[in-house]
Amino acid sequence: MQVLIDSGIAIVIAIQNLGAWLFMPMNFFSFLGTEDFFFLVLPLLYWCVDAALGLRVGLLLVATGAVNQISKMLLAGPRPYWVSSQVHGWWPETSFGAPSGHAQTAMSAWGALALYFKKAWAWALAGAVIFLIGFSRLYLGAHFPHDVILGWLFGAGVLFVFIKLEQPVLAWFAKKTFSQQILFSFLVSLVLILIGLLVAAVRQNYQLPEAWAANALRASTEALNPVDRNGVFTFGGTVFGLLAGAVWIQRHGGHQVSGPLEKRALCYLIGVVGILILWMGLGQVFPRGDGFVFFALRYLRYTLVGGWIAAGAPWTFKRLKLL
Repeated sequence: MQVLIDSGIAIVIAIQNLGAWLFMPMNFFSFLGTEDFFFLVLPLLYWCVDAALGLRVGLLLVATGAVNQISKMLLAGPRPYWVSSQVHGWWPETSFGAPSGHAQTAMSAWGALALYFKKAWAWALAGAVIFLIGFSRLYLGAHFPHDVILGWLFGAGVLFVFIKLEQPVLAWFAKKTFSQQILFSFLVSLVLILIGLLVAAVRQNYQLPEAWAANALRASTEALNPVDRNGVFTFGGTVFGLLAGAVWIQRHGGHQVSGPLEKRALCYLIGVVGILILWMGLGQVFPRGDGFVFFALRYLRYTLVGGWIAAGAPWTFKRLKLL
């Protein structure tokens, strides 16, 4: 492991020495792998392009995000700027580094989009974006090369399993009653949370080396918190909101993308306002911390966001006669 870290430090430093002119484009490509970006793009797919594709990508993002957080806590890998004071931490993070969440998300989501379009340009675009997102994580000092490679492998694995299980699970799910479907959705979210909490419990007494914490403070005043349990409630709430919302809207006529582009654009604007109110607005109102009340409120917040994307916004569009 030390060999990977030492060689990785040398590679990251060499990439950072390519010049400051790369700072803005590398920040842009890293943004393409963030939660913020996909909270803007996922609704666009679901509301305005293809509802089935949007829901598929949404569930895939939750699955790969949950796998990534659990894997990070299990592997407990550092980030380059934690280990070496010679590395610039231009994208500070408080979580462990391996596997790279950006690289994993990029492989899963952009890979799914390429599979959907099945065109040469889609594969080329997805391949370029996946590579550049991974490369940006090296330049910004957020990851070692092996973190990025692991992220790509994990992302491809999640995508492969998702594709294999999607149709059989959907066929089984469709035979259940409305109540059973809602209950199943809730249980899936609880299983994600339980697994995450168990892994966090394994790492709860983990002691970060003082040198890592000291180096990290050079990049950010935010203290490292690599065993933060809040994330598992984020994924749990989101998957419950998306699944329950999809079940509810299907029971009320379903959501089919239709209408001229200007109406779709208006739908998107209205929907994004709703996301901002629930996601950012409630994020300012709900207290944050480590405890049952804080976790419950976080779960509720992301359940509402997922439910709004899957059902609340489409129902609003219908009421406003935009679809």
